[in-house]
Amino acid sequence: MEISQLLLSPAPAQGNGNISDTKHSKIADAAGQFEALLIGEMLKSVREASDDGWLGGGSDSSAESAFGIAENQLAQTISQNGGFGLAKTIQRSIETQK
Repeated sequence: MEISQLLLSPAPAQGNGNISDTKHSKIADAAGQFEALLIGEMLKSVREASDDGWLGGGSDSSAESAFGIAENQLAQTISQNGGFGLAKTIQRSIETQK
């Protein structure tokens, strides 16, 4: 077999099709932040729906502040570790649009 008979396939494109790596990472980051925001709002809603909150405890202003910080951190952590899959769905949807 001669080398001229071999068909070489092009190198796989980096990123996602015609989307640059920078744009791809910005979309992924924004989608992850949006998912974290939604998760945080769900946690806040659960806390506000009950008298004791989702962690229990009182309802003074320092506790409210601490719970708010904890909810934001928990939401960020959940999102960064896969979340509910919403960020990936949003990212795919944005990247396939022209």
